[in-house]
Amino acid sequence: MKKIKFACISTFLPRKCGIATFTKNFIDSIINNNLKKGIKKEAYVVAVNDHNQNYEYPDIVKYIIRDSYQLDYLKAVKFINYSDADICIIQHEFGIFGGESGVYILPLIRKLEIPCIVIFHTVLKEPSYTEKAIVNEIGKMAERVVVMNKIAVDFLVKIYDVPREKIIFIEHGIPDFDFIKSRSYKKKFHLTDKKVLLTFGLLSRNKGIETVIQALPRVIKRHPDIIYIVLGKTHPNVVRVSGEEYRNYLELLVEKNNLREYVYFHNHFVSGDELFEYLSAADIYITPYLNEAQMTSGSLSYAIGSGSAVISTPYWHAKELLSEGRGKLFNFGDSEELADILIELLDNPQEMDALRKKAYKYGRKRIWPEIGAKYLKLISDTLKTYANKKITKQAIIDPSILPTFCLKHIKRLTHNIGIVQHAKYNVPNLKEGYSLDDNARALLMSLMAYQQIKDEDALELIPTYLSFIGYMQNDNGTFRNLLSFNRDYLDESGTEDSFGRTIWALGYLIHYPANQGYFQISREMFFKASQNFDKLETLRGMAFTINGIYHYLHRFPSDEIMSKALRDLSYKIVKEYTNERENEWMWFEPKLTYSNAIIPLSLFYSSEIANDSKIFHIAKESMKFLEKVTFRRGYISPVGNNGWYEKGGKCAQYAQQPIDVVDMMLLFYQAYFVTKDENYIDKMKTSFLWFLGDNDLGLPLYDFETCGCFDGLESYGINRNQGAESTIAYLIAHLLVLSAFEKVI
Repeated sequence: MKKIKFACISTFLPRKCGIATFTKNFIDSIINNNLKKGIKKEAYVVAVNDHNQNYEYPDIVKYIIRDSYQLDYLKAVKFINYSDADICIIQHEFGIFGGESGVYILPLIRKLEIPCIVIFHTVLKEPSYTEKAIVNEIGKMAERVVVMNKIAVDFLVKIYDVPREKIIFIEHGIPDFDFIKSRSYKKKFHLTDKKVLLTFGLLSRNKGIETVIQALPRVIKRHPDIIYIVLGKTHPNVVRVSGEEYRNYLELLVEKNNLREYVYFHNHFVSGDELFEYLSAADIYITPYLNEAQMTSGSLSYAIGSGSAVISTPYWHAKELLSEGRGKLFNFGDSEELADILIELLDNPQEMDALRKKAYKYGRKRIWPEIGAKYLKLISDTLKTYANKKITKQAIIDPSILPTFCLKHIKRLTHNIGIVQHAKYNVPNLKEGYSLDDNARALLMSLMAYQQIKDEDALELIPTYLSFIGYMQNDNGTFRNLLSFNRDYLDESGTEDSFGRTIWALGYLIHYPANQGYFQISREMFFKASQNFDKLETLRGMAFTINGIYHYLHRFPSDEIMSKALRDLSYKIVKEYTNERENEWMWFEPKLTYSNAIIPLSLFYSSEIANDSKIFHIAKESMKFLEKVTFRRGYISPVGNNGWYEKGGKCAQYAQQPIDVVDMMLLFYQAYFVTKDENYIDKMKTSFLWFLGDNDLGLPLYDFETCGCFDGLESYGINRNQGAESTIAYLIAHLLVLSAFEKVI
């Protein structure tokens, strides 16, 4: 017998959560469905726990994710991939997953090796940046996405750029209730002589229950036999943050309006069967939510399915579900209008009965067996489509799928004196002024852009950055690093890093001069600075400088003075490696920090010029060590600057910087040209995808709208500032991919 087995990632009973109940019904409706006769349907659940809670799950739960533990998501995806599941179904709601807006679910989806269907329980009209990015990425990775409200289809297409052909509309399922017979259930709850109003669900401020309480005094004057039952516990997230503040507020409001004998709070999480009994005992069901942004409501679906007379505010799900006379709507927070409708219905039992019959008839189309059949067909169709896909592995990214190379944000950051260091979001932060570091990076990127793709905007930017470097050079050949927006020097002598980066850019300009004037100026500054080469002491300062000398020697290979300078600096680095290397620690320092890849890169450059096997061996050995650290998860995860990585310690995961990724790309690019091993091109490609979302959070750092790059990957999400360093890093990475495609393919 054939089988279809699916893994379902969701909250699950006994966790008190509407999605947990939905998932139980969802699975049962598929497993017990007769649509695919002769095919065995199997499922297991990967349950998401909240805030270190422990639950006694049934046997169907095979794996547990603690919501705020990112490593659990990565372990869970391995479990799913190694299981015999054919497809993965994810119940998505921002609040049930960890990280900012539930971002931890993205790396899990990205690493699935089976097709994925995502069911959206919430689709926001006005999402935050992170919420929008998450849904957009899900839209790219999932084979299909499901929504339960037709308006959500338009939202996904217009707001989140999800392809319309991926979106499937399937209504919220409803238990197969019999048409309610209120008299017997009223007797059970001792409500025989009462007209019962009911609201059900986990309590929170957005439920709007105070609107109903404020409407009651008018209704009671005409119908003193009513009782309003508020059924449900306070939402666990609300309890954690503010305790029972909302419930206490409602109870005080009841006291204030002398409604104690008319309002009953049942602080209890009820099962489906219990809910049906309460719905059966109720005359009118009310959902008084305070705003329209409610895409689905399980409780409202239940009320319709049971044949309740329903009154609701016009949130998205209610407007769709109660149209064509299946219920009554009143404006948000309008207790007077609600009172009018209640009085009208209680005065006219025939109208109330007509509402109930229309609702029940409509609900029969949405009972779980019917909905399960739709999901089972969707799963079968998705598996067929996925099986027919032709999946090919490319050795390098096709340039046609890259974002367009764009200097818009760089031009925004660049003023007549140079490029501003930092930005607040995508707006230049002038208070932070300028740095030699960033202007040297900008010069290098602009030269690469003009040399490779003849970008005219890049050509226009070159003299600005070159002029800034000249302005910052001291008489002794060193450079200042920091300059205020008012052009005041902020230091006497900059860092060795900034010195070395500047030599790198000047050397590249000498190697690839945009015009003769730029060549002459850069050569003058290069030689003026060269008197300081032998004074360098820091590893990165020496490495950056070697990179510049390497390019200079490509233009002037017979310059013995510069050749000696390159060898001397290289052997200073080799000495540090010899002193520090031990056992499995094949590195130059006792700690991995920033721009680590620049050090072995400089040795690859040096070994190419000097044809020195010892330098080459150390370059390759240290590169492999760094690769092992940064690719420890199967994709690039650079050493985070929130703690770095000390020998014998633990590697910091966040905050990851774009500059570290592009440095690894430069290293792999040079390693390929030295060794001709195309695996390094694959590693370079994999590294580039970090910018587009193949990273620890699954979020892209490149901003397609601004053409800028975000400043880093934090544990909570993206650092959304778009400074010079990060944007330049992305652009150099982009150019490396283009260059590799031209030279390798």
